[in-house]
Formats: sequence, structure tokens, C-alpha cells
Amino acid sequence: MAGKKIGILALQGAFIEHEEAISCCGHIPLEVRTKEDLHEVDALIIPGGESTTIGKILVKFGLEEEIKKRYDEGMPIWGTCAGMILLAKEIAEIDQPRLGLMDIRVRRNGFGRQVESFETDLDIKGLGKAKGVFIRAPFVEKVWDQAEVLATFEDRIVMVRQNKLLATAFHPELTSDLTIHKYFIEMAS
Repeated sequence: MAGKKIGILALQGAFIEHEEAISCCGHIPLEVRTKEDLHEVDALIIPGGESTTIGKILVKFGLEEEIKKRYDEGMPIWGTCAGMILLAKEIAEIDQPRLGLMDIRVRRNGFGRQVESFETDLDIKGLGKAKGVFIRAPFVEKVWDQAEVLATFEDRIVMVRQNKLLATAFHPELTSDLTIHKYFIEMAS
């Protein structure tokens, strides 16, 4: 399993911290900016940032369809915060560009504004405790079909898995806890 190439979408947002976490897990992080880059990776992380901006860039550069194609070919994808929003089939109260791959409905800024950011320990189904940082974080209002809830915080869904898709409302890359990065790398095996 060593030596997996884990792509981090590097268009906007917090991708450097994911690169460092992947390296700490003993794997190879690669910044993804083009269609060609997507074909060099075994899995893809869509980081936090501004979901509307990232969505528009995906469409502008034709990455939206290429990511969907790679997912159909079996490539695992993990979305953190804005990445979770981009994976969702439904976004409450707004229409914006998105991949729409995951059977979830998300609410943007569900935990409040930037000043209401926080860090907490979470109980992750099958993994135990993990740390998460919530920054203008979304949460999942609804799951259906294949989507499975892995964690909640204050009765709000904050982590979901659906086949080879993983979504977290929080930022594990902003902590020293590698639990969820290791879990995602296992999904790429």
C-alpha cells in the first residue's frame, strides 16, 4: 500500500495542510490543477476553501466532468468542508456548481460564521476518536440511498461515506491527528 499517489485539488483553499498530512502518512501528495494531473493520482482530496469559487473553477477548466469520470472508474474522493459541499447532490437554499456525486443534502455555514470556529473530539463510527476543526463549516441535513453517517456533532451530521466517497464538514488536516487521512488512504487500496 505504500507509495499511493494522493491528489489534492489545488485550485483554491487549504491544500498545503493535506499535502503535509499525506506525506506524514508515508504516501505521495500531488497537487491537481489539470485534467492530466487527475490521471496521475490514485485518489483525490477536495479541500476546504470557498465552495462557489472552487465549483466555478472546476467548470471553467473542464475538471468537473473529468473528476466524475475518474470517480466512475473507481477513484476515491474525499471532500473536506467546501469539498463536502461540492460532493453533495443537494445544497440547501442555493444553487451553485458542484459535482453532485453524493446522496447528501448539505447546509453551508451550518455552524455559524468564521468567529464561531472551534475544535473538538469526534466519535467516528469504526475509527474511534478523531479531532476536527470546524471553520464556517457545513453540515449534512439529510442522507439517502448508499450514504452512511460516520459522525455527528450536536445532532448534526458531520462525516459521511458512500462507497468510494468520503465527506467531512471539518478539517482534520489542521490537527496533528492523521486518523481520517489514514482511513481515506485505505479507501484508495
